[in-house]
Amino acid sequence: MRIALLGGTGDIGEGLALRWAYDTNHEVVIGSREADRAANKAEEYETELSRRGLDVTVEGYANPEAAAGEDVVVVAVPPYHVADTVEAVADDLDEDAVLVSPAVGMKRDEAGMHYHRPGAGSVTAVAADAAPEAIPTVGAFHSLSADRLANLDVELDLNTLVVGDDEDARDTVAALGDDIEGIRPLDAGPLANAAEVESVTPLLINLARYNEGLAHAGVTFD
Repeated sequence: MRIALLGGTGDIGEGLALRWAYDTNHEVVIGSREADRAANKAEEYETELSRRGLDVTVEGYANPEAAAGEDVVVVAVPPYHVADTVEAVADDLDEDAVLVSPAVGMKRDEAGMHYHRPGAGSVTAVAADAAPEAIPTVGAFHSLSADRLANLDVELDLNTLVVGDDEDARDTVAALGDDIEGIRPLDAGPLANAAEVESVTPLLINLARYNEGLAHAGVTFD
């Protein structure tokens, strides 16, 4: 399977790209608004993987070219760039593609981080509204620590919650999550549940702030 990570030069994009390239045989494509930046980051990821004995090709292109014809397209950009990023690649998406949103809207005050729910109801819904009608949108990977993902020396033991209205698309994204060693995906139901899933992320950030030893807190369900 070919996976494009739009915004794959950022923290969560880097973590997911390295883990999929390291743990699986899926082909990884990095997207950015600037083709050169994507190509340079892809080369950095290849170097890191080569240092670990893996001969893996990671491609890097401008977002529209990165998204074109790919099986799964992860919109790994900040929440305020989700809609315009999806709209910029909408005409390039394969008719059978699955769109994935890991973004979470948050705002900060003196007490900590708080979920900032957009008018659409969730950032996943923002992505779905911007996507072509035939393209299913799935929310996943929201609460994973980008730092832990990107550090391939770290063993993971985390859950990720998967939401979306298309059951087959949820299954596809859950399988990709399961392919990463130490990640267990859990089905959280339709897209209407996305706000509850996304709101876990600011909770984890606050726990990390107020509790020593929880700098990279995640969630597991038993």
